[in-house]
This record gives sequence, C-alpha cells and structure tokens, in this order.
Amino acid sequence: MHYTSQSLTFESDKIYFVNNGTEEQVMMDWEDSIMSASAAYITENGGDILEIGFGMGISAGYIQSHSISSHTIVENHPDIIPKAIDWAAEKPNVTIITGSWYDNLTNLGTYDGVFHDTYGDAEITYFSSSLSSLVKSGAKVTWWNMLTTSSNWHNIKNVDYEEMSINPPANNYYNSNKYYLPKKQF
Repeated sequence: MHYTSQSLTFESDKIYFVNNGTEEQVMMDWEDSIMSASAAYITENGGDILEIGFGMGISAGYIQSHSISSHTIVENHPDIIPKAIDWAAEKPNVTIITGSWYDNLTNLGTYDGVFHDTYGDAEITYFSSSLSSLVKSGAKVTWWNMLTTSSNWHNIKNVDYEEMSINPPANNYYNSNKYYLPKKQF
C-alpha cells in the first residue's frame, strides 16, 4: 500500500484513509500546539522557509504568521495538493512544489528554516543526509518526532528537544501525553 495512492477523507478535525476497514489517521487537529511550536522555531531567523508536507495546513498558517521572506511547501499527495494550492493562492511569498521532496531535491534552494512532517514518506531515510544541501548557515530544522522520547532516529548530531505536554485523543500514530520537539541549528 503506497500512501499517495490512498483516497483521503477530509474532516474538520482530521485527514484519514481506510485500509482494510481500519481508519488510518494522516493528521489531526490536536497537533495544533506542536505545529505552532515547530513553526515558531524554524522561523526564528526569518528568511526563507521550507516546509515538507502540507497536511491540514496548520503549520503553514503558523509559518505565515511569522516574519519571513519566502515559504516553499512540498506536497506529494494528489488529494492534498489542490488544497495547498488553494491555500497559497493569495500568498505571494508561497511556492507550492508537487511531488516527492526527495525527487525535487535539485529544484529546492537553501533555507533559513526547514520543517519536515509527512505521512508515509518513502524517502524519509534520506532526510538527514539531504539537510546539508537544504540549509544555510545558522538554519533551524525540526521534524515530526514520531518517537515518544527524545531519541533521534535520524541520527542527526547535536539535536536539542523541547518537552511539550499534549493531550491527543486515541489515534493510530501518537499516543503519549509528552511530545519531544526536535531542535537542530546548523
């Protein structure tokens, strides 16, 4: 099952698909505080921001609320792409790039902030090795931390973690009352 071939359902509080009769949540609105903190961290330097994954657009909205020069969003799901394009229509500093971030790596520039939050990313193992080509000196990077600890499964050196108290409803991807927001500065 490849995620991008799944037909997504959009509700006010979540995006999901059904796999063998089971609801698989892609994103839920309880992540709001995490998206806000992620956006605040990667926009601390202002400048050019790369967001890998649009989802419900929560983090994109927070990124836009900060003083930045440009905002590049890469989205690969055919059901989400039109929503990202519509969201960006009146935002002249936003560029939407469709398809896999890894397949588009040579089309991307360098950024002052990078946020990676995708579902079913087949190229996630390349994220850490690709960062050096994506970041400017001093850039701030974070990603969705699916682990319920401050462990770094990307093996990126010198990452700090901000512990956040959260209260997610039962779901199939994150069930802990603590979230460890990764913070890496280059």
